[in-house]
Amino acid sequence: MMPQRRILMTCLAVALAAVVTVTGSAHAGAPFAKGQAPGWYRMTLGDFEITALSDGTVPLPMEKLLTNSTPAKIDAALTKAYLKPPFDTSVNGFLVNTGTKLVLIDAGAGGLFGPTLGKLIANLKASGYTPEQVDEIYVTHMHGDHIGNLVSNGKIVFPNAIVRAGKADADFWLSQANLDKAPDAMKDFFKGAQASINPYATAGKFKPIEAEGDLVPGIHAVPAAGHTPGHTIYEVTSKGQKLVVIGDLMHVAAVQFPDPTVTIQFDSDPKAATAARKKLFADVAKTGAFIAIAHVPFPGIGQIRADGTGYRYYPVNYVNSAPAGK
Repeated sequence: MMPQRRILMTCLAVALAAVVTVTGSAHAGAPFAKGQAPGWYRMTLGDFEITALSDGTVPLPMEKLLTNSTPAKIDAALTKAYLKPPFDTSVNGFLVNTGTKLVLIDAGAGGLFGPTLGKLIANLKASGYTPEQVDEIYVTHMHGDHIGNLVSNGKIVFPNAIVRAGKADADFWLSQANLDKAPDAMKDFFKGAQASINPYATAGKFKPIEAEGDLVPGIHAVPAAGHTPGHTIYEVTSKGQKLVVIGDLMHVAAVQFPDPTVTIQFDSDPKAATAARKKLFADVAKTGAFIAIAHVPFPGIGQIRADGTGYRYYPVNYVNSAPAGK
């Protein structure tokens, strides 16, 4: 009986080892899931609802694009923030529900800036809205990464929306004469703007902003030229709370908050862009207003405080207090 018992025990040990091996292999072999959760974030501002929408991220060589600084200073600022170029830069849009109007501020890149962008429409739907519900779209400026989702395959994506942008931007980017004389490296900027805006203009749905003022109750347009000729920021105010959607007044939080004098190659007038950025930073640091930024990590909303000659950025606190399952 002893040999049989030893044989039985050996068989059981081999079987157990096989089970452990198979189980371990199953866990170790699980494929990477990849991807992210739907890119939207919601907060309240007084009686308004703000929904940040991600269009995705794109890697950019910021050490080559930032100007009015030195490579050593830029590298030091990025290293301090544990960043190494090229790093992924967010492209964010912001949906404002005032209770009577649904307003989208900046519409992301769509297909104009490569395959990693173009997620804004899907994320708008995931957040509980549809393009048909959007009443107005306010564009900070007509670079492709702010207007690309307005049109898909030549067709209007937001059929019920009026699109608005600074008149100086419209005059510059929608001009065929400017496109014709532009350097080859700039022609795609003009083509993207015209492909995105002209269908709305043809349909009578584009209305340039000619001066500072209220566009709908609670949303105020403020000229902030410099990045582009008609760059515009939008102040959203409800019940004493304010959020300022600042477009491309800045691009890299790790560099331009500590040193607001740093500019970027895309600025059409770097001095004016710097002046607009400094004024905005001083104002919101003093008042505690929120800022919504197109190109800082999603959701791109936060507040700032003065810190020496620069500022320190505090991203909005994440909140998800809905009951489980909702």
